[in-house]
Amino acid sequence: MTTDTAQLSEWIGREVLDSDGDKIGKIADIYADETTGRPEWLAVTTSWFSGRVSFVPLANARPEAGGVRVPFDKSQVKGAPHADADGVLSEEEESRLYQHYGQSYGDQHTSTRENTGASDDAMTRSEEELRVGKTTNEAGRVRLRKWVDTEHVSRTVPVSHEEIRVEREPITDGNIDRAMSGPEIAENEYEVVLHEEKVVTDTEVVPKERIRLDKEVVTDEQEVGADLRHEHIEVEGDDPRQAS
Repeated sequence: MTTDTAQLSEWIGREVLDSDGDKIGKIADIYADETTGRPEWLAVTTSWFSGRVSFVPLANARPEAGGVRVPFDKSQVKGAPHADADGVLSEEEESRLYQHYGQSYGDQHTSTRENTGASDDAMTRSEEELRVGKTTNEAGRVRLRKWVDTEHVSRTVPVSHEEIRVEREPITDGNIDRAMSGPEIAENEYEVVLHEEKVVTDTEVVPKERIRLDKEVVTDEQEVGADLRHEHIEVEGDDPRQAS
């Protein structure tokens, strides 16, 4: 792959093809290392509607008739970690991207320093530090749902009714006048109406309570860890005057 900046600028707008020749998107920009100025990344627009940009390592990309082919699968490119297309990739963003593509950020930048031919009388010792961030993801959904259930309810209700009771009273001096007020011998009829209570039921809708959903933030503690690499520098030599 050529590293000529003028020739690489002609790639902008060209189609990017994956390892199988499928179209991924178009090159929107080319990002270079801030220290060496060496081109390192292709910024590829992978979604026409959202304008989403995915970053692909420039190494091993080669031009061909249909565009520029990269040695990665289309899904791998589209699934690359998000980085803002603001013209600069931070070390953290580059590290995540290189890891996604199965490459080492440290190895890439070590080779870059070696290729620049820079020399110094000092050696830099570096080590990895654990950086912890947080993202907010959807953990679930809760909804209120109301349904109708039928329950059989019974009550005991006292009801009354009238019954006939026949009372007989002997003829006495006190009632002889009423007893003799009618004809001596005759047919007669007397009717009494009986009543009874009947239970009548009906239903009434009565509001009982109001229920709503509310959210509260509960903070837990979660332990995170990672294996961090540390560089060590030791002095080697046969100089007996060498300071320890």
